[in-house]
Amino acid sequence: MAKQIDPKIIADLKAAVDTRGWIDDEAGIAPFLEEQRGLFHGTTPLVLKPANAQEVAAIVRLCAANAVPIVPQGGNTGMVGGSVPHEDGGQILVNLSRMNAIRSIDRFNNTMEVEAGCVLGDIQSAAAEAEKLFPLSLAAEGTCQIGGNLSTNAGGTNVLRYGNARNLVLGLEVVLPDGEVWNGLRALRKDNTGYDLKHLFVGAEGTLGIITAAVLKLFPRPRETTIAMIAVRDPAAAVALLVDVQAASADTVTAWELMPRHGLELTFKNIPGNVNPFDAPHDWYVLCELSGGVANGQQRASLEEALAGALDRGQVVDAVIATSEAQGSALWRIRETMPEAQRVEGVGIRHDVAVPLSRIAEFIDKAAVNVRAAMPDIQFIAYGHLGDGNIHFNLSPADQTAPDAFLARRDELMEIVHDTAAALAGTISAEHGIGRLKCDKMTRYKSATEMKIMHAVKHALDPTGIMNPGKLL
Repeated sequence: MAKQIDPKIIADLKAAVDTRGWIDDEAGIAPFLEEQRGLFHGTTPLVLKPANAQEVAAIVRLCAANAVPIVPQGGNTGMVGGSVPHEDGGQILVNLSRMNAIRSIDRFNNTMEVEAGCVLGDIQSAAAEAEKLFPLSLAAEGTCQIGGNLSTNAGGTNVLRYGNARNLVLGLEVVLPDGEVWNGLRALRKDNTGYDLKHLFVGAEGTLGIITAAVLKLFPRPRETTIAMIAVRDPAAAVALLVDVQAASADTVTAWELMPRHGLELTFKNIPGNVNPFDAPHDWYVLCELSGGVANGQQRASLEEALAGALDRGQVVDAVIATSEAQGSALWRIRETMPEAQRVEGVGIRHDVAVPLSRIAEFIDKAAVNVRAAMPDIQFIAYGHLGDGNIHFNLSPADQTAPDAFLARRDELMEIVHDTAAALAGTISAEHGIGRLKCDKMTRYKSATEMKIMHAVKHALDPTGIMNPGKLL
């Protein structure tokens, strides 16, 4: 049933921001309402685009006083419907894209203070200009925003070396559900004075408050990078090889991405410009990157040594080590365009699970058996961030001309994959979050104690439930 927000409240919300800070026409609102994969399409009478934390606070105070729910939004690149409003039209959408200033860079402290609407790629570029590295990297980095990255505890390709978003933030500025602004923008690596409040909001998907600014960690910029694509015998060999390369390279492995033969073939078929670096096809591949602060050629030598030993043991079948930046970029492009290649191919059911690294091969084998028991001709692509245990186990129908019957079994097939991961001490969401897509699955995979604690935190900070309702919890 459609919900109507009082026109007086709408007028007051418009008055809380400047003249560029609101959109109320249907055509202008439309781009903010659809989740990236098209699974959710919301409705709202008003999109607010505040210019600073004070305007965000004024919006939240008005909404709190009138029990109007708020949906915070960054670049709207999420995969689980967490940043779009519900379909009933009773929620206000607050988009942070105008708050995009890089406030400061401290080269000595290796920190950067940024506003929540900063695009991740712009943060990476600003760090590079300062001869520093901000290592968070993911496919949507040209459009996703740091506030959303932190709210979803984003992962990406460099988690193996640097950790996910939670590991890369030192302080936050947050507008709380009552409109109060918490200034926790501390640039300290050590502060043992009680609860670490910032971690309440990282990964909370906007359900506890709105992140408006952050202090981020920077790192020395690598002076040498080695990129290779390696054909491996199977996922178990890929895991064993990672351990060997980490030891041989003094733990300078930055990324370790698993890719199956079918996934590569789709990128060559559907993405112009992608070229197979191997003369013959292989069943499994790893894209690896090593990076370090000293350019002395030792990285490549250590990788070659590890590969030679793995070749003798039959773990490695073939390998291509990039000899130029352009060749390295071409290898990365194959991996980065794999999701798009699947979209071009047709419908699919995508998963974002993680299991302990030691159980990756077991998960892939068992998940394949389990989904094929339910649908014998189903196709699957298991790829992703093997180095941190995160596998995207994506399913597609054998016949893309008749997708409806396949999609009708989405919930059943997702549960099979999720149950397989959970049985191996894994998780149903490694980096995409919960949002709306998996909200009703939480009680199946979280203990009653965990759910009680999460609901207690939610009620303590947002007792009226106005912050991104129906997401996460």
